[in-house]
Amino acid sequence: MKKKPKKQPAGAPEWMITYSDLVTLLLTFFVLLLSMASMDQVKFSAAAGSLRGAFGVFGGKDQKEISPPSLIEMAPVQDDLVQRLYSRIMTQMQRLRLDPTIKLVKDRGAVILRVNESVLFPPGSAKLKPEALPVLAKVASLVRPLPLQLRVEGHTDDVPYAKSQMSNWDLSVARAVSVLKYFQKNKLFPLDRMSAVGYGAEHPLVPNDSPENRAKNRRVEFVLESLGSYRKQLPYLIDASEQLPF
Repeated sequence: MKKKPKKQPAGAPEWMITYSDLVTLLLTFFVLLLSMASMDQVKFSAAAGSLRGAFGVFGGKDQKEISPPSLIEMAPVQDDLVQRLYSRIMTQMQRLRLDPTIKLVKDRGAVILRVNESVLFPPGSAKLKPEALPVLAKVASLVRPLPLQLRVEGHTDDVPYAKSQMSNWDLSVARAVSVLKYFQKNKLFPLDRMSAVGYGAEHPLVPNDSPENRAKNRRVEFVLESLGSYRKQLPYLIDASEQLPF
């Protein structure tokens, strides 16, 4: 008497369910890593190529290069790094007892030390005050241990100084360069990590509609940022590495 064949259960084999769960978990894991990472274009493309070979996907003649989502550039991890840097510098500022008028702010994805004109320069002049030198020495000691680029920015208000022969833009550039020269001459900061830029009255903090507001806009800013293609983003840039020694 012939044995009746066993009835096969309907649906996919049981091992397929376990396999599907594993693939789903792996996909979730990689998506989580991707969302937490700050991706580099070259590294991302290399990783995508490895995935093509490993999983046999993205093949064929019509395949397109995968680019990391633009949202990654604004990933929370970047804000977290800026916040940690801000907290560290604030603690050091309190220890060094910097002039209380020097402000530490987070702006443009960087940490910025904002120094009022009156702390560093006489009105309409690009020559550093004698009392400004200890302040700059403390700023240099604060920034030097950090693996960051230092950009010195000069800013003015919109009213030309009557006793000066320079325009506001000339004055802002000259002040930024004066600070850079002082750092270099006294070997307070590596020359290849510095640059200077002048904006004149083009980037006011507040509207230039009162003497008090104009005083706030006359300032020098020390922008701390990671090494990158800053030359492409800033006008009127003076790169210290391209200058002759002072």
